[in-house]
Amino acid sequence: MSTATVSATQTRKFALGRYPTVVTRVLTGLLFATTGLNGFIMFMPAPDPSTMAPAGVAFNTALYATGYMVQLLSGVQLVSGLLLIIGRFVPLALALLAPVVVNIFLFHVFLEPSGMVMGLLVVAAEIGLAWAYRDKFLPMLKAS
Repeated sequence: MSTATVSATQTRKFALGRYPTVVTRVLTGLLFATTGLNGFIMFMPAPDPSTMAPAGVAFNTALYATGYMVQLLSGVQLVSGLLLIIGRFVPLALALLAPVVVNIFLFHVFLEPSGMVMGLLVVAAEIGLAWAYRDKFLPMLKAS
C-alpha cells in the first residue's frame, strides 16, 4: 500500500470521526444559544410553577430575585452557544459552560427530577465535546 493510499485512508477515517463531534457541537450550541436568548427576550413559555417541585420553584425565584443572575447566566449561555455553533474558541465555550452544565445536572438531581433526561443529555454532550477537544485542555492541566 502506498503512502498516498494510507494517508487518504487515515484522512477519511479522521473526517468520518469528526461528524459526531460537529453534530454534537452544533446541537449543543443551538440549545444554549436558544435558551440564552430566551433569558433576554422570553419567546418560549415558562414552565407552569404548579407542575414543578417546590424546591425548583424556590431556586428559580431566588435566581430572578438577585436582579442579575439570570441575565449573567443567559449571557454566558448565548455567547458560548454561538461560539459552539460557529466552531470558534470551542474549548473556551466548553469551559464557560462547564459550571452551567453542572448546575443544570444538580438542579435536576436535587430539586426538579422531572427534567433529568435533558440534564443527562447536556452532561453527556459536554463530556463528549471536552473529550474531543482534550488536547486543547492539556496545557491548562499542567502544574506550573
